[in-house]
Amino acid sequence: MSRLGRVLILGASGQVGRELQRTFADAAQLIPLDRRQADLSHPDALRTVVRDAAPDLILNAAAYTAVDRAESDRDAAFAINAEAPRILAEEARTRDILLVHYSTDYVFDGSKDSPWLETDPTNPLNVYGASKLAGERAITAVGGKHLIFRTSWVYGPHGKNFLLTMLRLGAERDRLTIVNDQTGAPTTSIALADATRTIVDSVSSGAAGTPPDYSGIYHMTCAGATTWYGFAQEIFARAGSLLPKTPEVAPINSDQYPTPARRPANSVLSNQKLAARFRVHLPKWEAALDASLAQLRP
Repeated sequence: MSRLGRVLILGASGQVGRELQRTFADAAQLIPLDRRQADLSHPDALRTVVRDAAPDLILNAAAYTAVDRAESDRDAAFAINAEAPRILAEEARTRDILLVHYSTDYVFDGSKDSPWLETDPTNPLNVYGASKLAGERAITAVGGKHLIFRTSWVYGPHGKNFLLTMLRLGAERDRLTIVNDQTGAPTTSIALADATRTIVDSVSSGAAGTPPDYSGIYHMTCAGATTWYGFAQEIFARAGSLLPKTPEVAPINSDQYPTPARRPANSVLSNQKLAARFRVHLPKWEAALDASLAQLRP
């Protein structure tokens, strides 16, 4: 029997949740729940779900991720991204088990010229970022065994994301305009799930030290950085048979593509703390893109 025991995955049908099901498939019992089975917007129901599951590990890949819609849907964003993580942290502490939770680069305002450190001051520009920051703080305040992984520009072969949108639009249109003044690290759900499993194994074996040593916030992104325009260019350059043609791609500034929510100009996160504590290094974003494209090919 796997030493992982019973593993509860929330947000199991999302792009990260699906990959977590892959990397934790050898658990003694995998309990993957989607939003229909575990509604994070209802606190009492969420507590019941966790208690009924009686897990040995909680992986929370569920979130309110509609960045622009959150500007006019603040209560829902905070219920799912802030209140639900608090409840999960309380239940995990009661059971003395590890909670793994994912957060975002959007907790920062993007004003820094170099990669963001975990110790840098947070200052979210939008409701989504504020709600995710509140979730981080709630988990930290509860205490217990927890790992909060801040990541950025998540995409993969499943779900709704920039990669799949570009492939769809590239097939439909001859010309696309893409924002070129926001910089970040595109990070695949595949790489996130692989790194999460490696770290959970390290924690389970005792190699990562005791809970007060390893619990906390870590940045977890693919290596390197680019703009959305640069990301789109690489998608089309590497897509090959996935596209019948290659569209023209033109760069624009974000003020030419107004959105309800403001985005940070620099979303690049430093992974130094993750590497130092767990000796984990995610792949370069270009290599990770190739891996995602490979999964999409017949």
